[in-house]
Amino acid sequence: MGWHVYILRCRDGTLYTGTTTNLVRRLVEHNTGPRGATYTAGRRPVRLVFSVPCPNRSAAQRLEARIKRLRRAEKDRLIQSARSPR
Repeated sequence: MGWHVYILRCRDGTLYTGTTTNLVRRLVEHNTGPRGATYTAGRRPVRLVFSVPCPNRSAAQRLEARIKRLRRAEKDRLIQSARSPR
């Protein structure tokens, strides 16, 4: 059971950052179920634009907090860098 930090792009173009142990399940929850975040419930559909594995919950939560403190342009660069071939 590994942890992941993820970023979703909402229908209105806003970004949502979270942590989970199961990306597929969590994406389904955000898009359909009552267990998704209140923030994303009114902004469906959402799509996964970034994810990174973390060794444990603590590391995932620290990274999530760091990403949430970034400005929008910095988050967009992070997403782009993850998509670019290396």
